[in-house]
Order: sequence, then C-alpha cells, then structure tokens
Amino acid sequence: MTTSTRGAAKTPAVLVLEDGRIFRGRAYGAVGVTFGEAVFSTGMTGYQETLTDPSYHRQVVVMTAPHVGNTGVNDEDPESKKIWVSGYVVRDPARVPSNWRSRRSLDEELANQGVVGISGIDTRALTRHLRERGAMRVGIFSGNALPDDGTMLTEVRQAPEMKGANLSAEVATQETYVVPAIGTKKFTVAAVDLGIKGMTPHRMAERGIEVHVLPATATAEDVYAVNPDGVFFSNGPGDPATADHPVAVMQAVLERGTPLFGICFGNQILGRALGFGTYKLKYGHRGINQPVQDRTTGKVEVTAHNHGFAVDAPLDQVSDTPYGRAEVSHVCLNDNVVEGLQLLDRPAFSVQYHPEAAAGPHDAAYLFDRFVSLMEGQRA
Repeated sequence: MTTSTRGAAKTPAVLVLEDGRIFRGRAYGAVGVTFGEAVFSTGMTGYQETLTDPSYHRQVVVMTAPHVGNTGVNDEDPESKKIWVSGYVVRDPARVPSNWRSRRSLDEELANQGVVGISGIDTRALTRHLRERGAMRVGIFSGNALPDDGTMLTEVRQAPEMKGANLSAEVATQETYVVPAIGTKKFTVAAVDLGIKGMTPHRMAERGIEVHVLPATATAEDVYAVNPDGVFFSNGPGDPATADHPVAVMQAVLERGTPLFGICFGNQILGRALGFGTYKLKYGHRGINQPVQDRTTGKVEVTAHNHGFAVDAPLDQVSDTPYGRAEVSHVCLNDNVVEGLQLLDRPAFSVQYHPEAAAGPHDAAYLFDRFVSLMEGQRA
C-alpha cells in the first residue's frame, strides 16, 4: 500500500472490484493505493471501534450508514493501538465533527494513519452488489495520475484472497501483558490473543478477573504457566482453517478440563478442536444489529458481529466429540448460521459474535457471567 496525506478532499479516487465493477468518487483519508477484501458493516454508529478492531485486518470496510464521521475521533474508544482496516468506503463524510469528546476529524485520523479511503460513491449500490455476488477482492486507487481501468483490475486480481489467509499472529501482541482485576481479584484467566479487542479483557476485569493476555504463538505450557482458573480465546482475522496452532493449544486445554470461553475466531477454533469444519460465508455478518437466539434459554439477543467464516456443525442434534457431547447453543435468526457452541460434559463454550459490545448492544453481556459461573463451579 502506498499513501500520501495531502489534498485528499478534492482528489479523484476509484474503487475497483475483482469482478470488474467500478465506482468513482473522491479520496477520503490518505491518498494512494490499497487492496483487501470488500465487506460491508451495517452499524449506524461505532465506526471508531470498527476501524480499530484487529479482526478487520486486510479488509476494506464499506459503511452502509450514509453519513459517517459525525462525532469525530476521540482517544477513549479505540479497541487497539491502530486502525486495522486496509481501506474505508463512505458515502457522505461529515464536513465538521460535533462531539464533546472529539479531538480530530475522522478524515484526519485516516490520513494520519495512512489509511486509504474513498467517499462520494453509492454505497447502497455497492452493498447490494456484495450481497448478490459475495465478498471479493477490491482496490482503492486515488491521486492525480490514476492507472487505466484495465491496469487497476489486473492489480486487484493479483491481490491475495482472504480464504487461506493466516493472519492472527500479524495482529496479536508480541509480549504477554496483564489487565488487572477491578476491585477484588477473584480469578485468573489466560487469554490467547488472536486479535483481541481492548474491551474484552476490560469486561472480564469488571468481574474481578485478572487477565493475562498471551501472544497468538503461546503454547499450552505458556497458558498454564500463569496458573489460570479459565482460558479465553479471542476474536481475530483470517481463515480458521489455517489456525492449526491455536487449535492444538485449545485441545490441550479441553483435555485438562479447564473452563474455556471463546469469542468469534475463538468460536471457530473450538469448532475445529471438536472436529467440525469451517467455511467462508458469502458476505459475512458485520454490524451491531444482528439477531441471535440463545437456544439454551430461548432468548433472542440483538448482537454485534464481525465474521466472514462460520462453523459447520449440525443445528438439531447433539454431536459426539473427543471431549464429550457438544451442541449448537446459539444461532443467527437471519440465516441459521452457527453462532455458538457448548460442551455438555466439560466446562467449555463459545460464541461467534461480540458480547463485549464495543460498539453495540449489551444483550449478550451475560456471557461473561456464564464464564465466571464455570470457573466458580470448577473451584467448588
């Protein structure tokens, strides 16, 4: 990716999809060239959390909300230390941000971090195209000396695909760090960072958990070196079919019967650890308004999602696995995609969505309490 940050607002920009569809607009953020997988997010707010979610690594995010950037950018809401999206697509960027916490405009933040974007295109038409044709490779080109359409299309088709991409180690911490419990410490959790969002260990800390965040390359020995009461596997980018190392570590945890909780990529890792397959969704689930049913209670939650892959597990039967019986605990009501798994004979469960709700609804916050209950039960 090549970038410049000068004169973006009036600079021409072109978005080119790998199937040849082209959209022309204006540069937004940095000026230059970038490639990634084109996906769309249906959230009306929370763009700062979206941009800094490591799960969006190597993805070009199309915002379906027409007006983006209203509240500017603050220093409190980022989910990690940088913007991870490889490109950003909006229809009508805010001309002037208005919020008491705003420190700078979204356009400025994108430019400062070298994120190439495009504005002024019909994002509704682009989203409909991706819904019909599926997520695909895309390039954004901006500057006064743009290549011809054929050259841009060739470059897009030469970019790597998301299927088969092993990305978690690229976004995870390189060194272990500790998020202390808030108030009285009740438990210790080893969290394997596959692209963790900052709000996740915070939600656990609120419940008296001291969280040791470990690199994606951590071994089972590293996990148990912190003497954990529970083990957590985070969200993250890439194809779960490539994640053999985290799968092996999770299987070691399952063998020992330590309480285990996984979110998003962690759900896919649990699926693979139990012997299920995974597959790529046509266009994925991204946004903060996805309906999911907790089949253990019958309750329907409005939830926050960011995933392009899913677990291939039977919805209507209990499955036998090397670690006992397992079942699908949560399902998306839009398309019956598996959104959660649980073991019936060991203290382990996972969900495909984001109960830390940053940004998003708080319907699923109980899942952290469920994790605490497993650890309490194991201790008892």
